[in-house]
Amino acid sequence: MLTKALRILKPRSIVGASLRRRPFSFSSSSPRLTPGAVSRTTAAAAEIDADDAVAYSDPTESPAAIPIMMQAHLQPRVVVYDGVCHLCHGGVKWIIKADKYRKIKFCCLQSKAAEPYLTVSGVTKEDCEKRFLFVEGLGSYHQASTAALKVVSYLPLPYSALNAFSIVPTPLRDSVYDYVAKHRYNWFGKAEDCLVLKDQELLERFIDRDELIDRC
Repeated sequence: MLTKALRILKPRSIVGASLRRRPFSFSSSSPRLTPGAVSRTTAAAAEIDADDAVAYSDPTESPAAIPIMMQAHLQPRVVVYDGVCHLCHGGVKWIIKADKYRKIKFCCLQSKAAEPYLTVSGVTKEDCEKRFLFVEGLGSYHQASTAALKVVSYLPLPYSALNAFSIVPTPLRDSVYDYVAKHRYNWFGKAEDCLVLKDQELLERFIDRDELIDRC
C-alpha cells in the first residue's frame, strides 16, 4: 500500500514542482503601444503618467470599437479658451494669480496649438467659442460650468472650495453659463487679437507662447 501511494503522489509532486518553476506572464487585449502614441483603452492608459502623455476617449465611441492611437505630445490640465474675449481673459488672469503651484496651463482658441486638443476631445472651434474646454488628463475633458469647477478644484484653498458648487445640477449651472457666454461680447467687449499679448508676463503659462510671440 505504501509503495502504491508513493507511485500515485510522485507524478503529482513533479507536476507541482514544474508549475512552481514555470514563470507566469499576463497578456493584455490592449494593442501594443507604438512610440509617441497612447491608447484610448483603460488598461493602456493606466500605465501612462498623466504628466507625460494624455489619452482621450470619445463619448460617441462604441465599446467594441478598435482603440485609436493618439500622439503623446499633448499636455494635461490645459484650458482652451476664447483669447479675444475680455471676460474669458479676466478669468484666466484670476486663475494664474490664484494657481501658486502652477498646475493649470492655457491655450488661446485662436492658436494652431489648440487644434489637436479640440480634435481629440471631439470639440469644434465653434463649440469652444461658446463653452471653453478643459483637458484634464487621461481620457478626461470638460466644458462650460463643469470645466470651471474642475479648474478651481486644482487651486489651493480657499479657491478650491468653489468646487462645492458641483452639487448644483449641471443643467442649471450650464444654463447660467450659456446665458453669460451668449452676451459676453456685448457686456465685456471683444479684442482684435488674443488679449494675452498685452500681458506678456503671463505667456510662460501658455503652451502656445512661441506662436503668440511670433505674432507680436
